[in-house]
Amino acid sequence: MADSSFDVVSKVERQEVDNALHQAEKELNTRFDFRGTGAGIEWSGEESITLTADTEERLKAALDVFKEKLIRRDISLKAFDAGEPAQSGKIYKLTGSLVQGISTENAKKISKKIRDEGPKGVKAQIQGEELRVSSKKRDDLQAVIALLKGEDFGIALQFVNYR
Repeated sequence: MADSSFDVVSKVERQEVDNALHQAEKELNTRFDFRGTGAGIEWSGEESITLTADTEERLKAALDVFKEKLIRRDISLKAFDAGEPAQSGKIYKLTGSLVQGISTENAKKISKKIRDEGPKGVKAQIQGEELRVSSKKRDDLQAVIALLKGEDFGIALQFVNYR
């Protein structure tokens, strides 16, 4: 019997983030408490998002609105790395970026966790920005998924290509 396997990845659907951004932008334009505060949100490149407002408090409130929209679209907040608010003239700006892919360092941590605490006979291979986990028993793979879901590696993990 062939080995069963699955991939551990950290990806975000750009379209879902785009939808969350447009929903947040719409709310910032229509909500009474944001009128006249210059609050706005927009893409500033392929993987980064810029929020602007007249005061730091309004900027943080706009960030909360955007995070709420991400949560509603089932996007983990670990996938959005928000920077610190910085004053630029009369306007406060905050630039955040989307975190995609598993770094080599995190892949090694995940692989070590599987080796140390996972079932025997489970193999983990680092393949670029993802991790392939394989085993002869599917129950062992389910146990590994449960183990990884219980841990916090600082990134959003998804489990794909389960076969």
